[in-house]
Amino acid sequence: MKTTLDLNDQLLADAKALAAQQRTSLTRLIEEGLQLRLRARAAQPAGGRVRLPVFGNGGLVAGVDPKCNKALLEALGDDA
Repeated sequence: MKTTLDLNDQLLADAKALAAQQRTSLTRLIEEGLQLRLRARAAQPAGGRVRLPVFGNGGLVAGVDPKCNKALLEALGDDA
């Protein structure tokens, strides 16, 4: 399908140079870029939520109030 795109001049020049360097067409380069973005989007968890890794198994250090920034900084040894 033919379409018209309004691209930044420098972006287009860089893309043309890369396509020439890789001995491919500008169309193919753009198609590959779109495919990469679409695959990356499809791989993201639903709702944009990301599971963060959890390290350790003991919870908080005894005697440290998790609601007190000063106590947390002292426990980390960062009294600044």
